[in-house]
Amino acid sequence: MKVLIVEDEKTLAYEMEDFLKKAFYICDLAHNIKDGLEKMEMNSYDFILLDLGLPDGDGLSLLPKAKKHNPDAAYIILTARGNLEDRIAGLDLGADDYLPKPFSLLELQSRMQAIARRKFNVKEELLPLGDFNLDLQKRLVLFKENQIELSRKEFDLLSYLFLHNNRVLTRAQLSEHIWGTFADDDYDSNYIDAHIKNIRKKLNAWAPTDFLETVRGVGYRIKK
Repeated sequence: MKVLIVEDEKTLAYEMEDFLKKAFYICDLAHNIKDGLEKMEMNSYDFILLDLGLPDGDGLSLLPKAKKHNPDAAYIILTARGNLEDRIAGLDLGADDYLPKPFSLLELQSRMQAIARRKFNVKEELLPLGDFNLDLQKRLVLFKENQIELSRKEFDLLSYLFLHNNRVLTRAQLSEHIWGTFADDDYDSNYIDAHIKNIRKKLNAWAPTDFLETVRGVGYRIKK
């Protein structure tokens, strides 16, 4: 998933970026309101981690604008402020969670995972997909007791389509969320197509993949 970190403490921002990248998130950084807003206007994010004490203003003032440009993102407020009024204000403006500093990066990841489970209505460890099962935590694709080997990007692509099942995703959307950028600045690139072809080939060796549909001229969809 794609994450924007808006944090002026650069050491903390880089620590979060490094930690989340190792957990297979795509990360962008901004150190003030101006840069954060510019990135939100240009990109679509799954998570926005927002500090309140930014050098050019209060992060709370950014929240309504952020939700205008990224209405589907989940927002976690990060702040050293401990007063109840700020927590209530952030939640009233639409934040999904509030994490006081200092915090453990493992706790941050745990809260992000909990939000993602609620957002995508994930209740079970193994998620059915046709004759297969996905384990998002362990990053596994299973056919009965057999583990099917997918590359990192192949798994990212399949799981992202799964979490947005029944929704047609364009090649540009898939590229932005999986790779962090558009595919070679060409929305009709066969880069995504090649990965989809590999996924189908690997899964079809075990069972049909009728659930993975090509929408001609647009992109792909997992139909459940």
